[in-house]
Amino acid sequence: MKRFVPTTPITPQKDPWEPLYNATPPAYKLTSIEFTVTNLCNLRCEHCAVGETLRIKDDPHLPMELILQRLDEAKDLLTLSITGGEPMYSIRTVNNVIAPILQYATDRGLRTQINSNLSLPFSRYEAVLPYIDVMHMSWNYSKPEDFHEVVYVNSPQKVSLTQAEKLYQLTMDNAKKLAHAGVIVSAESMLNTRTWQKLPKIHQLIKEMGCVRHEVHPMYQSDFAKNLPVLSLPQLRESIHSLLDVRDEEMWMLFGTLPFFACSQDHDDQELILRLRQAKNVTVRNDPDGRCRLNINIFTGDVTVTDFGDVGILGNIQTDSLETMFARWQSHSLNQSINCFCPNAECAGPNLLVYHSYYLDTDFKERKALI
Repeated sequence: MKRFVPTTPITPQKDPWEPLYNATPPAYKLTSIEFTVTNLCNLRCEHCAVGETLRIKDDPHLPMELILQRLDEAKDLLTLSITGGEPMYSIRTVNNVIAPILQYATDRGLRTQINSNLSLPFSRYEAVLPYIDVMHMSWNYSKPEDFHEVVYVNSPQKVSLTQAEKLYQLTMDNAKKLAHAGVIVSAESMLNTRTWQKLPKIHQLIKEMGCVRHEVHPMYQSDFAKNLPVLSLPQLRESIHSLLDVRDEEMWMLFGTLPFFACSQDHDDQELILRLRQAKNVTVRNDPDGRCRLNINIFTGDVTVTDFGDVGILGNIQTDSLETMFARWQSHSLNQSINCFCPNAECAGPNLLVYHSYYLDTDFKERKALI
């Protein structure tokens, strides 16, 4: 199948989802849009960021003409992401929503990503294969038993280990097929109490799937995961060091939403930051959410900043342009409280989740890079 995505490669040196790309902070441009295209999912993972919104039937979505018109008005867009729920759960959603949005993005030259658990028949993914740059999946498992425990922990029905093993293998097979087709398969691992001492094995499985990139993000308390314990800073540092000790240096390793900053006076923080800077094919991405990205709910039209529940709704595409709503967020008091930027460290500071988890008593605007 012919792919129509841009031929310019996405690399550690050129990550279009990085908010500092094509921006002059502390002012940012709206360069990224994320669409919530479904509230349906076949899994009920304990770490799910939107678990409480999942349903058994979706409402009708807004007219595609309106959605594409709002995208036309956002002149600085570089990337477009599709999320859910599980975006590929319904063939109707794939054909009537995802395909038109991705075709629009491809025609405009935007880089595209789908966030999927990759546990559905491969034919679902073939339908959008020509239009996707990145297939983003979660991978927090060192063996089928981990998968069984994690992805069905909030399921209303009991699922046997045998059933889970079949889905585990299907997910791995789908990742391999997509990677073979030339898609950037990016597997994200959450740093939490289940995974933080298993990362070397998890990384090995991600390599076996043919993934181009391994993403690592600390887990913060949100939605289904709001009652799960958050790792301490020493535990996070230990986990990252253990992964760097054994990782495949030819694979792109992307760390995101890390709670470690160049302005820290802690020697252990500084040591880790220097190691991350010097490691081959390792990048630390500043968080697009809260910097350059907004989320559009295609059912209600509401626009939000993903994961930042305290912010609330910024507006609605039925009445407001995306640029207008982005300006509201830029001037929002919560954004202004953390909107710092250090050019020496190329650091945009903590997002709200990081700030609330570890740094409530810290004024980052008064700090400067020490390394």
